Amino acid sequence: MLNRFELDNYNTTIKQEILAGIVSFFSISYILFVNPSILSQAGVPAEYSIFSTIFIAVIGTFLMGIMANAPVVMAPGMGENAFFAFTLVAGLGLTWQQGLATVIITGILFVLVAFLGVMKLFSESIPKELKQAITIGIGLFLILIGLENTGLLIENTLKLNWIGLTGLFLVIMLKRLNVKGGSLIAILLTTALYWLINFQSMEAISFNLKPIKEYSKMLTAADYSNVLSVEFWLGVFSLLMLLIFETIGMLEALIPDQRRVNKGYKVGAITGLLSGLLGTSPAIPVAESGAGIAEGGKTGLTAITASILFLFSIIFTPFLSYIPSEAVGPVIIVTGATMAIANLKMRLKHFMDWIPVICIIVMIPLTGSIVEGMAYGFIAFPIIKSATGRRKETNPVLWVISVLFLLTLISTFLIA
Repeated sequence: MLNRFELDNYNTTIKQEILAGIVSFFSISYILFVNPSILSQAGVPAEYSIFSTIFIAVIGTFLMGIMANAPVVMAPGMGENAFFAFTLVAGLGLTWQQGLATVIITGILFVLVAFLGVMKLFSESIPKELKQAITIGIGLFLILIGLENTGLLIENTLKLNWIGLTGLFLVIMLKRLNVKGGSLIAILLTTALYWLINFQSMEAISFNLKPIKEYSKMLTAADYSNVLSVEFWLGVFSLLMLLIFETIGMLEALIPDQRRVNKGYKVGAITGLLSGLLGTSPAIPVAESGAGIAEGGKTGLTAITASILFLFSIIFTPFLSYIPSEAVGPVIIVTGATMAIANLKMRLKHFMDWIPVICIIVMIPLTGSIVEGMAYGFIAFPIIKSATGRRKETNPVLWVISVLFLLTLISTFLIA
């Protein structure tokens, strides 16, 4: 079993992979509470969607580890759950059951796109500088998420938070000293400090597993009654573009090996389809996987470790609520900074080529959406090349991608 992870080829060890998987899990564990909360605003019963969230994270992350041998965690994306609640339901007027049908139909199309090689074709047609820009943009986006979780950035205003700053200092110091499991140690120490200071606010744990007996209701909840409506297919197109390009952007940023990236596309598509069948918004490769990768995760064993922890979270979910965001935020900040800095050195032939690159780098964190941020750069790229007499440096597939991004932005504005 361990041979399939090729630990020796990737110069890693079982211990290193397990530690990385634990860090990845803790970095994204907040999704177990946040996803049901957001979906509940669309009417999805939170007592059931927490199990949907856990099950899809277990299955998707396990598949990523086994099929792609990639250290990447799959979980419901924050952009996807917001799209489900505020665009499909609140914006287009669908019921949450019809929203699940949208996710399933989108998942079927996503599977076709991935397995027919369209995503691979898209990926191979994207210039290196745009891939680097995506990685930097995602890195800056992670820094913003980390600052918010740490309590250092509240409503776009910088604030002092000594617990968060202490956690950030610990992460940086342990990383500088190359301490194995340093991120996990920092999370645990910061958590201990938090509760030493806030001991009086600690509440007793309560958790009820009874709803899992009726969870099967979610498996048959999808409603296809409006499948012929314009609203339904507008939702399908927008969600499909979101999944395709966010998956491409995320996997290209997290995994240097194109062979594993291509396998990851298929895993992402399968997981997207299963998400709707299990009763939740689509799961994607999450940016927080970078925390585990920064800790030394290089193979699918990291993902398998995180998958097992997601499975155990059915029982231990209440204990996870004791890990404050101030403890996880610093790890996400350092991970984002590492991703951004590692890709800063890029050489471009023409000054104008910086325009699409800067668009992606700046707009991903500013819009809070990887796909929207990518859209501005990908639309600008072929236009800039053509305007400067270098149309030959583009290709037909890149023009198709540019048009798709333009249509995505238009559909977003129409829904809004």
